[in-house]
Amino acid sequence: MAAEAAAPPIAPGEVDAAALDCRFFEKEFPDTETLVTVNVKQIAEMGAYVSLLEYGNIEGMILLSELSRRRIRSINKLIRVGKNEVVMVLRVDKEKGYIDLSKRRVSQEDIAEAEERYNKSKMTHSVLRHVAEQQQAKGNTVITLRWLYENIAWPLYKRYPHVYDAFRAAIAEPEVVFEGLPVLAPDVMEGLLAQIKRKLTPQPIKIRCDIEVTCYNYEGIEAVRAALQAGMALSTDEIPVQVRLIAPPLYVMTTSTLNKAGGVDLLTKATEVIQAKIEEFGGNVSVKMAPKIVSQRDETELSEIMKQMEKEAREVDGDEPEE
Repeated sequence: MAAEAAAPPIAPGEVDAAALDCRFFEKEFPDTETLVTVNVKQIAEMGAYVSLLEYGNIEGMILLSELSRRRIRSINKLIRVGKNEVVMVLRVDKEKGYIDLSKRRVSQEDIAEAEERYNKSKMTHSVLRHVAEQQQAKGNTVITLRWLYENIAWPLYKRYPHVYDAFRAAIAEPEVVFEGLPVLAPDVMEGLLAQIKRKLTPQPIKIRCDIEVTCYNYEGIEAVRAALQAGMALSTDEIPVQVRLIAPPLYVMTTSTLNKAGGVDLLTKATEVIQAKIEEFGGNVSVKMAPKIVSQRDETELSEIMKQMEKEAREVDGDEPEE
């Protein structure tokens, strides 16, 4: 396996800006009929000048005739300076550096696919750039961003659908992922794995469902308890189900999991199980909010509501009986 070549060190703390610059992909220019993500720089009579974000910001042009399938009444309504767009490569003149692009030939499905790829590329670029920046600050001029791409990222593209997928796999099996690639100094590998784990480790998502559970028969409270326990019994190690009381008869059912679809499905099934169980006692379930992903803000608001409910309950319990 190749080893790091020697190079004159730079002063610790200094960073060479050129050492932190590199395109995302090995090819200098994109192939025709491929999708690329661009940033609009200028709008002119012939079309819009853009920079190709994945290819070192080289310049291209979206031709006026390729902006829309419809008649163009106002170019500013179709495209804006500073906005990112997904476009198709029509022609590439490598000698003159001309790249003609089309916006009208891109479907919504194409946009979603290209945006996902660009977001992955941007994330892995951030990982590699941070490692290069750390090494440059230490005076190691060998480990530039381009060196990391040439020796780590671009070779991994030949073994994985995307270097992002390789880095995700490296969280658990770094030896397998980096086998056969140039040997990295311990501090470089440590820094690379630390950045991968920090930025690419998936975070659990929170899914919530609000339900009203009522039973006015003799079994009342016990029936509600039995029904909720039946729902929670569906919990798995991957998708744990919890139920909390907001205020009778309103309950919130939640889970925190990496499996978005599985979490929604399990809470939906738990609701059905609770419904079936409470109906055995003559009760009913009303879904106030179907299972959905919630933000930290939603969780904070719920927590504040529950704290307020607890406070009011304590105040009622502490009241002296009226004469």
